[in-house]
Amino acid sequence: MSEKNSSRSYGKKRGGPCIVLSLRTKLIIACVAMITVPILLTGLSFTGIRFYMMHTVGSPTEAILVQQKISQTFFFDMFISIVLILCLSVMVLKILLQKWFVVPLDQMNEAMRNIAAGNFDYQMDVAYTGEMGTLFDNYEQMRMKLKESTEESIESERKNQEMISNITHDLKTPITSIQGYVEGIMDGVADTPEKMDKYIRTIYNKANELNRLINELGIYAKLDSNRIPYHFLRMNVHDFFQDCVEEVGLDLESKNIKLDFSNLVDADTQIIADPEQLRRVISNIIGNSVKYLERDDGQIDIRILDEIDSIRVEIEDNGKGINQKDLGKIFERFYRTDSSRNSGTGGSGIGLSIVKKIIEDHGGYIWATSKEGEGTCMHFVIRKILSASGSE
Repeated sequence: MSEKNSSRSYGKKRGGPCIVLSLRTKLIIACVAMITVPILLTGLSFTGIRFYMMHTVGSPTEAILVQQKISQTFFFDMFISIVLILCLSVMVLKILLQKWFVVPLDQMNEAMRNIAAGNFDYQMDVAYTGEMGTLFDNYEQMRMKLKESTEESIESERKNQEMISNITHDLKTPITSIQGYVEGIMDGVADTPEKMDKYIRTIYNKANELNRLINELGIYAKLDSNRIPYHFLRMNVHDFFQDCVEEVGLDLESKNIKLDFSNLVDADTQIIADPEQLRRVISNIIGNSVKYLERDDGQIDIRILDEIDSIRVEIEDNGKGINQKDLGKIFERFYRTDSSRNSGTGGSGIGLSIVKKIIEDHGGYIWATSKEGEGTCMHFVIRKILSASGSE
């Protein structure tokens, strides 16, 4: 019996159609049988005696003698007959109750013991109709939900532990670097203005990385409860993305990464969005690209395209790319590709899930395309304000 179909098998008898009897009907049948069976058997007994007398007695004198003999033993025979009839009735009632109530309840009791012991794979391979069938069907649905809930809890716990491990790694790396450079300054290793400037810039960058990780954790804590704070505004696309490019451009320039920006939408194109959260989307995507560029001639292209009733933003890098088997999972919470796990850069695995959540909360959608060895491109779409109607 399959997991999906097992919950529907208890209301049907195997081998063809059957009459469905409710518990009330079964109880009425049992009570009626307890009353009528003794009456019927007693009536049949007297009918048999009368029939015997009518066909075996030859003369009136013999009939009188037979009647006298029957009268002498009547009460004794009647007592024995009633006892036998009652015993037979009780046996019939016991069989009915055993079949209709005791056996199903014993099976349900065994199933509930397995549930209490944590065995959510236990299935009752039986078929009942009426209320018992409904009861068994409800048990199967409960078992499946408990099994799914337990598996989800185990998976969530595993992912939480993995996230803690990843976050610990990501926090430890910049902290170790900061400690090393601070110790270098204290020990006088940075003995020239150039070295001092390099050390201070590195400490500053690592501190920003720590701040980014802490912000990601804060956003992650609000994902499940849908408590991400949004302040939607009417924004000019050109002005907003120009500011973003200037902001990230300085950081990319310090890392010797070339940034190319092209805006192919009209200068007056507007969208309704939260500027802070949308800036976080761009920052997370670019940060992810920078993390896995792993080449000296790194380049990131940002393109804004017109899609008639929406804008499409493309952020493309020339990094190592993503394997096709991982591409559809990179927006899942905690997911990290094999290459990212093997990389020294690490990654919490929640940055892109935050990006996906924010874009969807803006009424848009996001996807990725990639070729290994050539690079990755993130695409997301947000509806624009149509100038003709003045609405989204």
